Amino acid sequence: MADTVREIERKYEADDDTQLPDLAGIERVATVVEQGVEVLDALYYDTADQRLAADGITLRRRTGGKDAGWHLKLPVAPGVRDEVRAPLSDTPPAELTALVRSRVLDQELIPLVRLRTRRTVRLLQDAAGAPLAEVAEDTVRARRAGEAEEAREAAESGEGPAEARWREIEVELIEEGGGDAGLLDEIGRALAAAGVRPASAASKLARALAETGLERARPDEGRTKGSGKGKGSGKAGRTAGDIVLRYVREQVRVIIELDPAVRRDLPDSVHQMRVATRRLRSAFRSYTKVLDRAVTEPIGIELKWLAAELGVDRDREVLTERLRAGLAELPRTLRLGPVAARLRIWSERRRAGSRGRLLAVLDGPRYLSLLKTLHALLEAPPLRKAATRPAPEVVAQAVLKDYRRLARRMETALDTPAGQARDEALHGARKAAKRTRYAAEAACPALGRPAKRFARWTKRVQQLLGDHQDSVVARGALRELATQAQHAGEGGFTFGLLYGREEARAADRERELPGVWKKVSRRKNWAALQP
Repeated sequence: MADTVREIERKYEADDDTQLPDLAGIERVATVVEQGVEVLDALYYDTADQRLAADGITLRRRTGGKDAGWHLKLPVAPGVRDEVRAPLSDTPPAELTALVRSRVLDQELIPLVRLRTRRTVRLLQDAAGAPLAEVAEDTVRARRAGEAEEAREAAESGEGPAEARWREIEVELIEEGGGDAGLLDEIGRALAAAGVRPASAASKLARALAETGLERARPDEGRTKGSGKGKGSGKAGRTAGDIVLRYVREQVRVIIELDPAVRRDLPDSVHQMRVATRRLRSAFRSYTKVLDRAVTEPIGIELKWLAAELGVDRDREVLTERLRAGLAELPRTLRLGPVAARLRIWSERRRAGSRGRLLAVLDGPRYLSLLKTLHALLEAPPLRKAATRPAPEVVAQAVLKDYRRLARRMETALDTPAGQARDEALHGARKAAKRTRYAAEAACPALGRPAKRFARWTKRVQQLLGDHQDSVVARGALRELATQAQHAGEGGFTFGLLYGREEARAADRERELPGVWKKVSRRKNWAALQP
């Protein structure tokens, strides 16, 4: 079973003759305790084209020290990484390789470089003896993976030196000791005064790749092939292809980066990944003049499938929270029977197997094929002729097209008599509002404030319609719960009461909707999008 440790650290480098200062007395540091010397031997793995290194991820097999084993480091924020650990084995463990599948795809993970480190560790403690931070002074030797003779031959051929050597200092907070960024700042100032410099590379691996000649050049993803972007291409000079591909790349990036978070069951990760799949599919449907529909439509079908799979457990969570909140609002005198227990059992039964099902989807061939397709899409975007035109005109037309579609659906929904038919019409309008909002958000870099304002108004409509739809779904669940309670001889009064409250809430949303829509549909709002 893998364990996860949150790393909050800063890295420095120093010349061999630089003496580290005494850190006792700075901030809350009262004592510095020598922890001895460790000898570490680490083999770093990646694909041949270094897909992990490109995203700041490291996977290593390390022996020596107190945490020998496999370590996968995933970036969280600058200076912050999650280190997922697994026991030693001869090959990369499946529980870690699954976490990098969205980057690696089906490429083989191979050893690239070997780092041997002599580490001197010092523990910084406060006056009470509580640990605050750890300072590791490392002497590092890096060599290409493989036999020494192969490394020498590579160096002689001009591919890179046989070996690199440097001195590095790592300062890592110990979270249970209450350390914070302020302490890291103080330590950094003390080290700087002694001639210690911030590290020139983000990690040991990055420096090793660079200094052994293994570092690969990264493609410039900010440019659109054939877009004509160049000198003097400010906001007004960007093409429609630039704007749309920027949005598409961002959503693909989110899907890929959230894959390991979803596998680790991190909070809100499933929801955010699902939103990214919907945004991407929406962009394909809105910007058909920019991206070839013959290419994107099949991808959109697969994105719809993935969103549905992600939604199995997410929808249950949202619905359960809504029902629990409604139950908590009721006075105790109106909670008749074991209603809380009945709700818990109902929710747990719906959850049973959903987590395993989602992991099976992420490990399956259909999802892998989708990831490959998304990578290929970014490498060779299926741009149409309109992609080379100035962005404002093209993206504005796309947003207005979606807005007109939304307006038709809203008119139909508002004219439909109350009941199931209206519920369905409002749900259709909600989908159109979401698509219009996403199209406007994608257009913001080209259209500026008018698009941002329009997206905010459309989001308000979407949220109102979303609350209405959630009420429709909640009422269906409450009918099911009431039926189960009655069959068990518990009575369904409380669930019926909650059903009535949900009906009233939906009616409130329906009364509120015309006024909100009137503000969105004002000519000055949508006309401002026209360049």
